[in-house]
Amino acid sequence: MDFLLDYISVNTFWTILLIVHGLLAVALLGALTHQAMAVLMPVRGAAGSDHFMARFRAVSGPRYANAVCLLWVICFILGAWLYTKYRIYVRIPIEQEGFWKTLGVFELKEHLTTFGLACLPIYWLLWKNAGKREYDSARKWLTAWLAAICWFAFLVGHIVNNVRGYGS
Repeated sequence: MDFLLDYISVNTFWTILLIVHGLLAVALLGALTHQAMAVLMPVRGAAGSDHFMARFRAVSGPRYANAVCLLWVICFILGAWLYTKYRIYVRIPIEQEGFWKTLGVFELKEHLTTFGLACLPIYWLLWKNAGKREYDSARKWLTAWLAAICWFAFLVGHIVNNVRGYGS
C-alpha cells in the first residue's frame, strides 16, 4: 500500500476503497435479487412476455451462483478492510453521541454477513445441483435468506455512513 501513497493521499485511497466496495455490493445485490425473484416467483406464463416483472424473474438462477459467491467474498474482504477505519473514526464518535441503536444494527449487519459467508458453500452446492428437485426448497429459501441479508447489509451500511457522514 505504501507505493500507492506516493501517488494518492490516504483519504483518496480509503474513498476509492469505499466506492469499490459499494459498487461491488450493488452488483451482489442485483445478482441475488434477480436470483431470489427467479426462485420465489418463477415465470409460469409465455416465455416472450413483455411485462417487466416477467422478464426480471425469467433469469437462469444457476448462472448467478458463482458470481454471487465471488462477489460476497470480495465484498466481505473489502468491508473487513474498511472496518479498520470505521472502528476508529466512525464508531467512537457514534458511541460518544449515544447512537446505540445505530451501533447495534451495524453489529447485527456484521454478524449476518458473516453467517451469509459461512452459508456460501451450501448455497453454491445447492445451485450446482439445480437440476435435482429434492433441493428446490432448500435452494429457494437459502437464496431468499442471503438476498435478505444482502439488502439489510446494504441499507445499514448507507444509514451508518449517513449518521456520521463520510469524511467527517
